[in-house]
Amino acid sequence: MSELSVVLEKYSFLEGPRWRDGRLWVSDFYTHQVVSARADGSDVRVEAEVPAQPSGLGWLPDGRLLIVSMRDHKLLRRENDGSLVEHADLSAHAGGILNDMVVDDQGRAYVGNFGFDLMNGAAMRNAPLVRVDPDGSTTVVAEDLVFPNGSVIIGNTLVVAESFGHRLSAFDIGADGGLSNRRDWASFGPVPQTDDINEALPQLTIAPDGIALDAEGAIWAADALGNRVVRIREGGEIAQEISTGETGCFACVLGGDDGRTLYLCTAPGFAEHERRDTREAKLLAVRVDVPAA
Repeated sequence: MSELSVVLEKYSFLEGPRWRDGRLWVSDFYTHQVVSARADGSDVRVEAEVPAQPSGLGWLPDGRLLIVSMRDHKLLRRENDGSLVEHADLSAHAGGILNDMVVDDQGRAYVGNFGFDLMNGAAMRNAPLVRVDPDGSTTVVAEDLVFPNGSVIIGNTLVVAESFGHRLSAFDIGADGGLSNRRDWASFGPVPQTDDINEALPQLTIAPDGIALDAEGAIWAADALGNRVVRIREGGEIAQEISTGETGCFACVLGGDDGRTLYLCTAPGFAEHERRDTREAKLLAVRVDVPAA
């Protein structure tokens, strides 16, 4: 196992990392930028400016970029000329700011939201998962998720991390994009039975945030509370753990030319008031044995 190396640094809070077309893509919350870079962090480009805070990224089949715009509850689309337009408005379905998403090979986006005002200590509320079809129409496809976060698609199965739900949940994806047969893909303990975030967090042994799928069907999950990224097999076995030391780890993606570089979004913490005006976030890289799916 090689050591962690710094790929990008001096950002505010990095999230939603993706690997596409030989480049690493990532959102930076409080500079409001989506940036891309080569595998080694060189040739950094600002791909989009999102005033209402970018998060999850994905692509339509024709190559146009989709970006979650968190605070105005919109999904944006980058046109071929570089302009950003509204792809969908999810305001009717979002109890909190929008979060991460995954886009399937038909261009259907599955988008989560916080469900409540996390940063200001509001009472915890569960949230739906919303499907956005290529025409921009929105449909609630799952409800009562405990802070839905990173998602991956494994064949005809969608797996979503429930950060404060102590689990990864799986759904069957129907031909129409509907979700059914909800089940635990991995459970790490009881779901906290409280709406007080300060009571819930100490009950969690892992808070899965951003996730990435490898070629053996295991999922790497950033543990938002544990300063680590863990490799999880279906059923909940933790097969491998990589510590990020004194810094938190909030998202991950497998990439690089051979798919065996695990990129980690790290920062000293996730509290907005601590991250907004600082530039302490880094994107780290570590080599792993099993490549991306």
